[in-house]
Amino acid sequence: MLVPEPQSVSLFLRSRRPRPAPRERLVMDMRGTVVYAIGDVHGCLDELRALEDKIVRDAQRFSGRKIIIMLGDYVDRGPNSRRVVEHLMAPPPKDFLRVCLAGNHEVALLAYLDGYLSREPWLGYGGRETLFSYGVDPDRLASLYGSSDETDRRIREAIPSSHIDFLRTLPVMVCSDEWVFVHAGIRPGVSLEAQDETDLLNIREEFFRAAHRLDRWVVHGHTIVDAPQREGRRIDIDTGAFQTGRLTALRIVGKYGRLLSSQG
Repeated sequence: MLVPEPQSVSLFLRSRRPRPAPRERLVMDMRGTVVYAIGDVHGCLDELRALEDKIVRDAQRFSGRKIIIMLGDYVDRGPNSRRVVEHLMAPPPKDFLRVCLAGNHEVALLAYLDGYLSREPWLGYGGRETLFSYGVDPDRLASLYGSSDETDRRIREAIPSSHIDFLRTLPVMVCSDEWVFVHAGIRPGVSLEAQDETDLLNIREEFFRAAHRLDRWVVHGHTIVDAPQREGRRIDIDTGAFQTGRLTALRIVGKYGRLLSSQG
């Protein structure tokens, strides 16, 4: 069962920071590599740590290169966005590489910080929980400072520049000859090189309808499902950790996959 997410938030243009450059798209040779893709974290640090512990134990049976690919949406909704970002900025588990992709919630956070997204829509999108994790109560700030601009300035100052820099550098896709890892999905009939970044971060229905016509396996999150869902050649592993306490990973060795969960 698909659980819909609120509609994407409209961006409101202001004369602030220039629009960011397109995010990087990585090409990976997965031969001899064990890949663990992890779904949307949304501030759930305990679940992420529990899942990483399981991944480390599971990987002991394999030799060769080991990579964790995070599928985006590290902030908003759950209680520990700040600590999740700090965790992902720190070194990965021993003997692993880690690639963190951007999700639409990271992009929304940056859009607010850069002045392209107004405060209230962003707070309703999950930004309120993110600010709480940084020790900021936006309603209290708004009551203290009558000026909306001053409130925004105080909020923006509360998020460390190192965290902002990390979120700005996140790539938007990893692909190999047989696999694509992306936050939301891809647009059918468009080459990977020509995919629009907005689609990679937000697409749903057009991607779902084309699941049986894809020429590679696409592993994604973004759309919450009750249990990991395979349809055609797409695999959705967003099990709504902030609602269910269940964060999911997909382990890939060659053409074979196995699911791991933070629970159980």
